[in-house]
Amino acid sequence: MAPRNHSARLLAGTALMLLLAAAAAAQQGCAPAKFQSGRSFQRCTALPVLGASLYWTYHPVNGTADLAFRAPQITGGGWVAWGINTERPSSMVGSSVFLASPSAGGAVSVLMTYLESTSPSLTNGTLKFDVPVAPVAEYAGGTYTIYVTVELPGNKTVQNTVWQAGPLSGGQIAAHPMSGPNLQSTMRLDFLSGGGSTGAANSMAHRRNLSAS
Repeated sequence: MAPRNHSARLLAGTALMLLLAAAAAAQQGCAPAKFQSGRSFQRCTALPVLGASLYWTYHPVNGTADLAFRAPQITGGGWVAWGINTERPSSMVGSSVFLASPSAGGAVSVLMTYLESTSPSLTNGTLKFDVPVAPVAEYAGGTYTIYVTVELPGNKTVQNTVWQAGPLSGGQIAAHPMSGPNLQSTMRLDFLSGGGSTGAANSMAHRRNLSAS
């Protein structure tokens, strides 16, 4: 009888762990999601504004994180962005971001850029942390998904994350709304535990644009 009882305890323990994992995912507000090329992620969190979600797998051996940022475009078409601010908590200025927008032939382009001011130059490839795997993005059902691997700045698991969504004007990136959720889109996130906290945000005001090509 002992082996049978031991097996029963193991099965009960496994079931409990699965239930706890499901409960943790539900608490984070993670929506079930499928990703391209069979990608999968260990953690996810529903970001508090703009209908966005972040999925990731953290690799402590080298301090990197594989990420998928998913957010709907605004009504009428637009762009979305996600990034990390290495300089100023709860601010867009000082952030290194990945910005997805439409490209020719129905494709999606990803701009990597550093936001040096509220009217950034949007120069491609000037980030404040390493990107071991270049970003790619897709668009389906009114929603963008950006995939990227980043080296967490300072090898720290807690980072100031930012995200945004805005319109296009004449095929170019235009400024996002300057009120409501667009001014609340920052979160201090622990990539190890999944815990996070929000704070007052600044804006990612784009005046100069990247042409959709």
